[in-house]
Amino acid sequence: LWALPPATFSGGEQQRVNIARGFITEHPILLLDEPTASLDARNRDVVVELIDAKKTAGVALLGIFHDLDVRDAVADRVIDVTAFAAGKIAA
Repeated sequence: LWALPPATFSGGEQQRVNIARGFITEHPILLLDEPTASLDARNRDVVVELIDAKKTAGVALLGIFHDLDVRDAVADRVIDVTAFAAGKIAA
């Protein structure tokens, strides 16, 4: 499979490979950009379990989540970035 170009794989397969690549490393911080987007319920649950395992291991996580159920399941702290949207003026 190493010799195959990335376009050989479907979008979902590419996403699962990227998730696997991110979670097999032993880095002190993990950056997540909608890690469960476009996944079916079973694979979404697997990713939530992987996130929980990293949290238990003491890995810092910074993520962007549009899936509020996943965000609520894994987040210790939520920062609502809509307050930083262009055109908003701080009072």
